[in-house]
Amino acid sequence: MVYVLALGAAFANALTSILQRMGVEDAPDRSTLRVSLLTHALRRGIWLAGFVVMVMSFVMQAVALHFGRLTQVQPILTTELLFLVLLLGSAFGFGIGWREWLGTAATAGGLAGFLICASPGGGNEVPTPSEWIEVGLSCAGAAAIAVALATRGSRWRRAAMFGAASAIGFAFTASLTKVVSTYAAHDWASLVRHWETYALAGCGVLSLFLAQNAFHAGPIAASQSTLVMVDPLASILIGISLFGDQLRTSGAFGPLEAVSLLIMFAGALLLCRSPLVRGVKTTDREGQVSLLVRWRAQHPEHGIAGPLGPPSAANP
Repeated sequence: MVYVLALGAAFANALTSILQRMGVEDAPDRSTLRVSLLTHALRRGIWLAGFVVMVMSFVMQAVALHFGRLTQVQPILTTELLFLVLLLGSAFGFGIGWREWLGTAATAGGLAGFLICASPGGGNEVPTPSEWIEVGLSCAGAAAIAVALATRGSRWRRAAMFGAASAIGFAFTASLTKVVSTYAAHDWASLVRHWETYALAGCGVLSLFLAQNAFHAGPIAASQSTLVMVDPLASILIGISLFGDQLRTSGAFGPLEAVSLLIMFAGALLLCRSPLVRGVKTTDREGQVSLLVRWRAQHPEHGIAGPLGPPSAANP
């Protein structure tokens, strides 16, 4: 059941990525790291639809984390890319070529190899306040450095660094979700008495804000690459540090796990750089017009307002 729920959350994440990227596609450049980016998104119906799907994904992930381990659930969310390719190929009619098939096979095969070799166990320890503080400060520091690096440089670098910061935030949010889901399973009313509930809400909103900046800052290949790579790595470290997750590393298992992760990340990077995935958010006018025309041709009931919104100076 844990794997099924995690796969369901990954599918919902893929759909969320498409809808929310379309929602912030035409936001002004000056809205980066400003509340105006979220207010712009909230006025877009396509973004709100993505938010509803994101809530569904959160519920499935929370249940999966309640019954499973951080080192089990979070790496599976990498399959979001596989579902992203499936959705883009079916909903938008993009052709799936050798790059997509190879990337899909590498991502799925690497993930399966890691889970088989690592055989995650443990994960039943209750974190102490000092452990929460240490891990929380480490995550906050790493995310802050990534945000600082995202304030300058090329669009690729900015998108990648915002993606890394949001991935770290989502990984820490997942650890809070695991604890809060345990409280909820015993007594919903007790949620208001635990600090983790409020930390979960705050960290979740901040991570969402950083993710929108990643979507808005530059190419999807940059933001999605760091999102899908940093999240599982950070989650594995957090799971071991906070909950006592155990990975089988004796003998040949350690090297095999490392190779499996490298294969999974190579496949994910190949998918992120695919023209199919890059079509969701492009930095050139031609790509934006191509996606908009394709959507309108398939959904004439929306009139001139498609997923990217009505024509404007930013989105002709």
